[in-house]
Amino acid sequence: MQPPPPGYWPRQVPPPSAQQLHGRTLAAQPEPYPYHHRPAYRPKLRWVATPPPGAWPRRRVTPPERYYGPPSYPVPPRWGFPNLVWRRPTSVPGTASDEIRPIDRMPVLSRSLVAVLFGFAALAVVAAGAEIWRYVLLVLGRDAALSRSVVAFSDGFVLTAGLLASILALLPAGLSLWWLLVARQAAADVSGDDPPRPVWQVLVGVLVPIANLPMALSIVGELEHAVLSRPRDVRPKPSRQVVVWWGAWLLNWVLLGGSIVWRFRGDVQSMADSVVLVALTDLAAAALAVLTALVVRRFSALLAPSDARAVRSMRVLKVAGAPEPELRTARPAGAAR
Repeated sequence: MQPPPPGYWPRQVPPPSAQQLHGRTLAAQPEPYPYHHRPAYRPKLRWVATPPPGAWPRRRVTPPERYYGPPSYPVPPRWGFPNLVWRRPTSVPGTASDEIRPIDRMPVLSRSLVAVLFGFAALAVVAAGAEIWRYVLLVLGRDAALSRSVVAFSDGFVLTAGLLASILALLPAGLSLWWLLVARQAAADVSGDDPPRPVWQVLVGVLVPIANLPMALSIVGELEHAVLSRPRDVRPKPSRQVVVWWGAWLLNWVLLGGSIVWRFRGDVQSMADSVVLVALTDLAAAALAVLTALVVRRFSALLAPSDARAVRSMRVLKVAGAPEPELRTARPAGAAR
C-alpha cells in the first residue's frame, strides 16, 4: 500500500451506536482518504428489524368453565349399551402381533368347511339316487328286456356320480381335520390350558380305521368341553348333538366296510345287494356331512365372536306393560350437584 499524500492523515471513525442502528439512521462520515486511497478494511453493519410495540394483538385468555358436577336425570335412565363385545384386530406389522391366531382363522375356515360339506352332501344324494335307479333296473330286468340306451346311461351315471363322490370326499375330510386341529388350539388359547391330548393321538383317532370308531366321540367331546369353557377337572359329557353325530359316524364306517367286503362275492344276488349297500353308504355319508356341518357351525359360533356387520340392526319402537318409573325428589335450589 502506498503512503497517503501530504495533508491526509488517517483517523478512526467510531462505529454507529445501537440507537442509530435501531432507528435505521446512519450518519454519513467523511472519508479520510480519496477514492483511490480508500483502505481495504470496512466495518460490517448488521441491520436488526423488530416490530414496534402493539403491532400484534394479545391472545385472549379464556377463563375455565365452572364444574357443575355429573349429569342428573329426573328419572333413572333406560338407555344403555347392548350386552355385546366388539373386537377389532390389532396387529403391528413386523412384530409378533402380526401373526394370525387360531381363533382368527375360525370364521373363514368354518364358512368354507360348511359350504363344502353341504355341497358334498348334495353330491352323495345324487350318487345314492343313481344306485337306486340301477337297482330298480335290475328288478325290472328279471321279467323283461331293458333298453340298451337306458342301461348304458344308467351305468355312466352311476360311474360318474360314484367317482365324483369318492374323489371329492377327500376335500371335506381334509378340511374337517384342519378345522379340528385349529379349533382345539383356539379353545386352548381362550381357556389358557393346553389341549387335552397331543396332535398325533388326534390323527390316529380320526384317520386309522377301527381305532377311529370309539376315539372320535372322545375327541369331539373333549373339544365341546373346551369350547363351552367347562372346568378341566370335570369329565367331559358329550351333548345329544355330538352323540347323534357319532352315531352317523359309526353307521357310515360300518356301511362302507360292508359294501367293500360284499363286492368280493361273485353271485348275482350279492351283486344286487352291493348296489343297495352302496346306496345306503352314500345316504349315510350325506347325513354325516350335514351333521358335521351343524357341529362345526355350532362350535365355531361359540369360539369366534359374532361379526358386528352380520348382526341385524334393531331398535325399540315401544315398551308395553313396563311399570312407570319412580320420580326422584326435587333437588334443593342451593344444593351442589
